[in-house]
Amino acid sequence: MTHEIHSIAATTHGRVLVRRARGGAPRGVLVGFHGYSESAAIQLARLEQIPGSESWTLISVQGLHRFYRGRAQEVGASWMTREDREAAIADNLAYVAAALRTIAPAGSRVVYAGFSQGVPMAFRAAVLGPRTGNFEPAGVIGVGGDVPPELLADHVSAFPPVLLLRGTHDEWYTAAKFDADVEALRASGVALQTVVYDAPHEWTPAVSEAAGAWLAR
Repeated sequence: MTHEIHSIAATTHGRVLVRRARGGAPRGVLVGFHGYSESAAIQLARLEQIPGSESWTLISVQGLHRFYRGRAQEVGASWMTREDREAAIADNLAYVAAALRTIAPAGSRVVYAGFSQGVPMAFRAAVLGPRTGNFEPAGVIGVGGDVPPELLADHVSAFPPVLLLRGTHDEWYTAAKFDADVEALRASGVALQTVVYDAPHEWTPAVSEAAGAWLAR
């Protein structure tokens, strides 16, 4: 017996946390994307640990798909699954664009920073995200997550400068995946800096230090 599958558009609300730049005009907007089963609060705390981040407006975007973590009352979120993937990507991009239009001043330079599952989201937002309101991407920070292959195939000319980081003991973002991403980005002429740090699949103080130095440049 066959059945039909329909993709039905629906309105939902996402959770976005903001910490405004302190003192003077902000250097730009730093938009964060958390990993699987994490939250916007976790990613905002990471962004706040980056040296010099007090000069940036921080926006931490939470995945639209929320759930309770295990049997606890703590809420986690996810960006997408393999089901209806293209529709989820479009929903996420529209969500980020709406957040920027609501929160960030027009003409802001925007850096996107992702961890784990949030890394592909950071790349997609930078390459395919909002241009209305003059939100030109100034960079991507990817920690422990891979570059979406479809972007490397079709949109590499739109990549801003990239800082790509991997822990030496990261069993998810393996050395093979990291090396393949580095090779593809460099072959396409993307302005790329890489950092390998001594850790498993985590955002460590070494990551924050490297991100701060990269942003300062």
